[in-house]
Amino acid sequence: MKTLSIKDKDIIIFTDGSSRGNPGRGGYGVVAIYPNAHGEMMVDELGGREDLTTNNKMELQAVIEGIKNFVGYYSDIELKEHTFNFYVDSKYVLQGATQWIHGWKKNNWITAGKEEVKNREEWKDLDALMYGRGLKTKWNLIEGHAGVFGNERCDVIATAFADAKGTSDEAKKNINLFTGTLANYQASDMGADILNLEAVNQGAKDKLKARKKSSSSGKLAYSYVSMVDGELKTHATWAECEARVKGKSKARFKKSTSKSDEENIKSEFKKN
Repeated sequence: MKTLSIKDKDIIIFTDGSSRGNPGRGGYGVVAIYPNAHGEMMVDELGGREDLTTNNKMELQAVIEGIKNFVGYYSDIELKEHTFNFYVDSKYVLQGATQWIHGWKKNNWITAGKEEVKNREEWKDLDALMYGRGLKTKWNLIEGHAGVFGNERCDVIATAFADAKGTSDEAKKNINLFTGTLANYQASDMGADILNLEAVNQGAKDKLKARKKSSSSGKLAYSYVSMVDGELKTHATWAECEARVKGKSKARFKKSTSKSDEENIKSEFKKN
């Protein structure tokens, strides 16, 4: 069984984002594991929501809030001494944070296609938090909805906030978020397998295996991705996608069957 090994200065952050429609109601979830001033390992669960947002924006906001959670908790010097270990299921976030962000910043947040970077303000926030403060980071891409507890728990939090009403603060009153010691978290049904990186949820593991065996054409659509004149968009229905690409020269479109599949298609379209 592959489990996380936590060092003295490690901060482990699982994140996930969700949106009901793209755009639509959305939420993000974070599970952070970190040492307090006495070296005792602690856990904070975080979440928030927006009424009209996108999945990518919520994925990105989760990472931002994960870092913000420690600004002020640790001193500026202590922040630089810790290593932020991110576990994300979004290639958009991982590639953006480790590769694309440098070119975007150099070009005043304009893409190679001469367009304004999508989610520009959020990327600028992340740049200021991560690179502006000189943080040490490690990025790990994990399979979404594959039973990895940290990812599964973040998905539960994110979807709960997406489905909630009112502001994030109002939603928090009705959503049970854990804050306490890692020992107590692991002793609960909620967090027993937080350090297990293998698929601990057999049901999710079986579903993932079945998805990989079946052809994409036989799966239910998660979304539809289109590219027209170099601009990417995601659609909740085929009708929306068809209306955009119909009659357009060199338009590209493809059905996605999961959040990670959607990100892979976007990356594929951008490269070609």
